[in-house]
Amino acid sequence: MKATRTLAALVAASALLGGCASQSSQPYYANDGYRSGYDNTAAAGYGTIESIQVTSGEGRTSGAGAIVGGLVGALAGNQVGSGGGRTAATVAGGVAGAAIGNRVEANRNGEAQQMYAVNIRLDNGEYRTVVQDNVYDLRVGNRVRIVDGRVYRY
Repeated sequence: MKATRTLAALVAASALLGGCASQSSQPYYANDGYRSGYDNTAAAGYGTIESIQVTSGEGRTSGAGAIVGGLVGALAGNQVGSGGGRTAATVAGGVAGAAIGNRVEANRNGEAQQMYAVNIRLDNGEYRTVVQDNVYDLRVGNRVRIVDGRVYRY
């Protein structure tokens, strides 16, 4: 019975921490502070590139490191104490193992991804910054269109 509770606590902690480990790949609009889908006005989607800056994005993890680390940490914590102390050690080991496993996975995946902040002056006079993973053939002064949070030449 105790093994079943311990296993249930371990699986719940791993799932919770694994969900926290994922990173969003959605673009961020720095100037207007929200993510938008489709713009219904033509002027809002067209503009001219004012500048392009290289930034570094966050290192991404899949959550597998957190899950494996949580399992290993919980198994190690389960070896300590007895009764309620053993349960607490199992949960603490799972949490610590998940955090360490997530960090190891992030380090193993390499440095943070290189991202590009494209600053655009829209035709309606507003400024918008779109962060994306590449700029292909975009240059300062190009006429561009924003579609689904990405910048394209036209």
